[in-house]
Amino acid sequence: MDEIGLFALGMVLLPTERVPLHVFEDQYKELIGECIELEQEFGLVLQDDDGIREVGTRAAVVAVLERFEDGRLNVVVEGRERFRVVALTTGRTFRTADVEPLDDLEPDADEGAIGAAVENLRRVAELAGTDAEGLDPVTDAPSFELAARVELEPKLKQGLLESRSEGERLRRVARLLEGAAQALEARAERARIASLNGHVKLRP
Repeated sequence: MDEIGLFALGMVLLPTERVPLHVFEDQYKELIGECIELEQEFGLVLQDDDGIREVGTRAAVVAVLERFEDGRLNVVVEGRERFRVVALTTGRTFRTADVEPLDDLEPDADEGAIGAAVENLRRVAELAGTDAEGLDPVTDAPSFELAARVELEPKLKQGLLESRSEGERLRRVARLLEGAAQALEARAERARIASLNGHVKLRP
């Protein structure tokens, strides 16, 4: 069990995911500054109308983009291992907690589920007009790696984070990507019909 500093935000960081953070509150300037100096990880947890969640992700600062004179920072952080908050602790200006690792109960990945999720991600990329190359996952947690490549609502990402089955996560990611692909296809069809001024051309 470790004690780590907590950074509570209205976002979820998945393992392997990299995101930029603008650090401006005094408590978080101290936390992130300390983590940079000592090369330590901190815990990023979702905070929303339901409060602070118990399951979060260890994060490491992998790049400092900009330092301001007042101590504010622009950094890039990377998601590492998941954790569960055992107990909140005190004694620092920022939130701290004793945490324990959150491991999968069913860690094996289903090759069929990986293939379905990758294919749906490729569909989404092509429909969105982005690069569809290099989408195959390279880590031992493909569900998180694939989910990190698209924008998902925090509650959906939190559900993935809390799941302890890689197979379940992959199936969930595949369904989410299938829904995204269908939405993009419907949008493209509406745009095509609009370009015809609402008239569908019929062929004899």
